Amino acid sequence: MYELPTLPFAYDALEPYIDARTMEIHHTKHHQTYVTKLNDALKDHADLGAKDIASLLRTFASVPEAVKGAVENHGGGHANHSLFWTIMKKGGGGEPGGRFAAALSQAFGGFAAFKEAFSKAAVGHFGSGWAWLVKDAGGALKIAALPNQDSPLMLGMTPVMGLDVWEHAYYLKYQNRRPEYVEAWWQVVDWEQVEKYFVGE
Repeated sequence: MYELPTLPFAYDALEPYIDARTMEIHHTKHHQTYVTKLNDALKDHADLGAKDIASLLRTFASVPEAVKGAVENHGGGHANHSLFWTIMKKGGGGEPGGRFAAALSQAFGGFAAFKEAFSKAAVGHFGSGWAWLVKDAGGALKIAALPNQDSPLMLGMTPVMGLDVWEHAYYLKYQNRRPEYVEAWWQVVDWEQVEKYFVGE
């Protein structure tokens, strides 16, 4: 029903900021496990499995209790990682431009202020989870830190960019130094793709 997406870059493409071994394990083991367990949970719920992952999570409130936990954890994990891979690239980083940069200025007072607030949310999040830039139901940009694999889609928000702060995303290279990982990650952000998510493409 659901499939592991192909990475848009080689495992070593984000070196030295994110190491190749971490990328390979993260993609082929962690993400694959979310896909496998989601499919297993929905094998008797063909109507749910027929939905694309975003639609499934947007209608999370109507998911049967028997599979709600699996959809939250594994469906969320699949959706979150599928977006995460697409907003990074070799030679990324810098600062965004265009409509997205203007929106950041309006919402946060500029890119520097946004970066500081987003990094603070990522570094300060207790335990496993994600830092997100989202559009709320009214279209306003907000920063949210969500636990585990909870998806903004389940809460009626549209994800624009997200940073995985589970230890499996950085531990081989950075060990317990999450702030270093967060700072390094800004060097691989694909701002063109982030802007596409912002405008709804």
